[in-house]
Amino acid sequence: MTRWTRRDFLKASALGMGAVVVSTGLAGCVLDSNDKRNVRFTHGVASGDPLQDGVILWTRAVPDSGGAVSVGWEVATDASFESLVQSGTAEASAEHDFTIKVDARGLLPGQRYYYRFRSASQVSATGITRTLPEGNVDQVRLAVVSCAHYPAGFFNVYREIASRDDLDAVVHLGDYIYEYSSETESYAAGDADAIGRRFPPDNDRELLTLADYRGRYGIYRRDEDLQLAHQRLPFIVVWDDHEVANDTWREGADNHNADEGDFRERKLMALQAFFEWMPIRPMVEGSDEAIFRSFRFGNLVDLHMLDTRIIGRDQQLDYADYLTASGLDAARFRADVSDANRTLLGAEQLLWLQAKMAYSTGQWQVLGQQVLMGRMNLPAELLLAIATEDFSNLPQSLQALAALKARQLQGGSLSAAELARLETVAPYNLDAWDGYQYEREVVLGTARQLNKNLVVLAGDTHNAWANNLRDFEGNQIGVEFATASVSSPGLEDYLELPDELIAGAEQGIGLLVDDLDFLNISQRGYLVATFTPEQATADWHFVDTVKSRDYQVDTSRSASRRVRPGAGYRKVERLP
Repeated sequence: MTRWTRRDFLKASALGMGAVVVSTGLAGCVLDSNDKRNVRFTHGVASGDPLQDGVILWTRAVPDSGGAVSVGWEVATDASFESLVQSGTAEASAEHDFTIKVDARGLLPGQRYYYRFRSASQVSATGITRTLPEGNVDQVRLAVVSCAHYPAGFFNVYREIASRDDLDAVVHLGDYIYEYSSETESYAAGDADAIGRRFPPDNDRELLTLADYRGRYGIYRRDEDLQLAHQRLPFIVVWDDHEVANDTWREGADNHNADEGDFRERKLMALQAFFEWMPIRPMVEGSDEAIFRSFRFGNLVDLHMLDTRIIGRDQQLDYADYLTASGLDAARFRADVSDANRTLLGAEQLLWLQAKMAYSTGQWQVLGQQVLMGRMNLPAELLLAIATEDFSNLPQSLQALAALKARQLQGGSLSAAELARLETVAPYNLDAWDGYQYEREVVLGTARQLNKNLVVLAGDTHNAWANNLRDFEGNQIGVEFATASVSSPGLEDYLELPDELIAGAEQGIGLLVDDLDFLNISQRGYLVATFTPEQATADWHFVDTVKSRDYQVDTSRSASRRVRPGAGYRKVERLP
């Protein structure tokens, strides 16, 4: 199979972007007075990729008839648009699914702006956005989200984020859409009919074509909660696997079969739709940044957005490939999982990240990326039950192993057989950094060598986690804060745990995974990461249901952790 290159991504970006309009000042909002067609702004407005002097503005403008239509935009410092600072016109056409992007430049740093789009007949909703701050910054506050599966439940989490007035931006770590159908037997779609979250018939299938992917984004962006979040806050986004297909890697995906056509073409169409519908800048020929890119919040935070999914990822390892008649071929597995040639980021992106961290001056170096970096080693007997989906005795086994671990931590003695049960461990999730261990060591080693305060943000798992990040030698390097999902079910669903066993399972996993400090495996929610010169805090917020629009924030399960800067403090702590 032909390997994707930078030029392939440039092509996908260009197809999805069209001729992006760059605005630097007041140009008037001149619309063709002879064009009396009704234009509908069908999917609200959005902004993203904020810089100190600019931001991407997005809308979709669909005329009731005919072809392309001229649309104006305005940017102001006030909600009444009396103090205009930007204006101009752009064309919406079927070639780019009637989406419009404006790169509004020449703005002032650290400012709130209002924006809207206009046609001869309609005015869009008013959006609110912010530019990045410059110089000395006292605080940065980011909402972190991922994994929004439409048929699985309502987007109550997005509504909660939209209701806040203390956020600088939303960091979306991927799985913005899912490629599955909403048929009852499809992933997490069992309640879709009951709660009215079925896809319409013309899009209720696995996504394969450009029209399919475009249609799915359109369904998502009609959701009023997601629209509201986009309208009120700038988004900084990156893709994960479901924007293309489940467990995507560089040259294929678990959810792509030979009879579904050429995977390279499917990926190109999926990414074209992504670039059309997301408020993101296009990749530029000659630039050293692709979907991986950095955002500088003054002297406080450097946010490096990474692609751990598509650009450089080698295919995931599978335990089934190491099973022999006598059991797991542990030596061959260890050799493969730690192979120096095995890559998650790819050489180009890894070198880029190392250079960015070397030259960045922000007090906090933050990696916005998809999959868990923390070590998630579990006893082999639990992994076997999970791998074979034999969950009948899993709670009892987990409870027994946790009891052994508790006894060990309290100084009690264990038999050789008991020690073997505890110490025969392996990574739980080979789709995460645990399956790409050499490159993880390079990233952690870079942060240690440069003496950086490292905070890793993660999504993908549908659960909330706080991990200490240590290298193979046991050196404490930094921390990882992972967000729960917007609506996709978590471990409680996958492991088939009844409600009464969830707390015990969380406690047991917390005991067995050495570097794990916090987890919530059963609730949907979001993470707020707040950075100050003194500390970085993670606050997890959970909703009590996504199966109804009548929901509450479950304050009983809210949690907070922090990390302080400096070599002696870079570990997860409870707030005093």
